[in-house]
Amino acid sequence: MTTSGDLTSRRWYDALLPRTFTLWTMVLGVASVVSQAGIIVTGGAVRLTASGLGCPEWPRCTEDSFVNTPEMGMHGVIEFGNRLLTFVLAAIAVLTILALLRLRKTHRNLFVMSVILFLGIPGQAVIGGITVWTDLNPWVVMLHFLLSAAMVSIAVFMAHRIGAERRARKTGMHPVRLQDGASTPLTKALAVLTYLTGWVVLIVGTVVTGTGPHGGDPAAPRHDFDPLLVTRLHAAPVYLMTALAIVLLVVMYRMNTSQRQRRAVWSFTAVLVFQALVGFYQHFNGLPILVVGFHMLGTGLVIWTMTVLLDVFTSRYETHPTEAEQPLNEPSPTLANA
Repeated sequence: MTTSGDLTSRRWYDALLPRTFTLWTMVLGVASVVSQAGIIVTGGAVRLTASGLGCPEWPRCTEDSFVNTPEMGMHGVIEFGNRLLTFVLAAIAVLTILALLRLRKTHRNLFVMSVILFLGIPGQAVIGGITVWTDLNPWVVMLHFLLSAAMVSIAVFMAHRIGAERRARKTGMHPVRLQDGASTPLTKALAVLTYLTGWVVLIVGTVVTGTGPHGGDPAAPRHDFDPLLVTRLHAAPVYLMTALAIVLLVVMYRMNTSQRQRRAVWSFTAVLVFQALVGFYQHFNGLPILVVGFHMLGTGLVIWTMTVLLDVFTSRYETHPTEAEQPLNEPSPTLANA
C-alpha cells in the first residue's frame, strides 16, 4: 500500500531528478548562466571598491576567523560577501547535475557540461586564494577572470541546448536543431571568427585592467605597460568584431536564415555596440567606477551573445527523446555532439 508520504517523497524525487526536460531544468540552466555572469560583475565590484584584500587570508578571512570582523569595515563585508557567492554557484551546479542525472544516457554532453561547471567552482576558489596570497597579482587576477568567462560560455551552451530540448518536448517533434536555418561555410566562418576574436578581446582586456588604476587595493601590483598602447591593442579586435558582425548581418539577410539566427546576430550586435560605447566613455573620462562596473556587466553579456551566435550557425546539436519519452522497445538514441 502506497501512503501519501511515499507519494510526496516520490514527487520530490522526480522533481529534483526528472526523467525528462522540465521547467525546473530550464530554470537551472538560466540560473547557471546568470550566476556565472554575475560572479564577473561582483568580482568587478570587489576590485572597483578596493576590497580585493578585504579578507587578507584564504581560505580563512583572517588568521583567526573564517568570516569578516567588524574591524575590517566595508571592505571586509564586500570581499566576504563575494566569497559567499561561491556557495550559491555550488548549490546551482549540484541541482543542475541532479536535474540532468537521469538524462545522462540520452543527453550525455549536457550532463558533462553540468559536471564541468561544478568542477570549475573549486578551481575558481583556488585561483581566488592564490590571488589573495599574491596580493592581487594582475596575472593571477587575469587567470581568475578568464576561468569565470569560460564558465559563462559553457553555461550558455548548456542552457541554450536545454532550451531546444524544451521546445522539442512542447511540440512533440524531434529532432529540433539549434542550427535551424540556412548556414553556409561563410556564415559558419564568420561565427567562429567572431567567437575567437571575442576571446582575444577578453584576454587583452584583462591586460588593460591590470595596467589601470583599479587594482582591488591601493598597494596592489600593476602591469608596467603603456596604458594608451594596451588600450589601443584592446580596441583593435573590437573593431574586427564589429566588422564581422556587420558582414554577418548583410549576408544573413541574403539567405533563408531563421528567426532564431537573426535574433542571435542582432542581440550580439546590440551588446557589442553598448560595450563599445561604454568602453570609449570610460577611457575618455578617467575610468569612473560606476561606468567600469557597467563595462563588466557588458563583458558577461558579450560572452553570452557570442556563444549563442556560434551555436546557431555552427552547432550540429539535435534534440532526441529522453528515455521517458521513447516508445517501448525503441533503443536509446545517441545525441549528436557539437
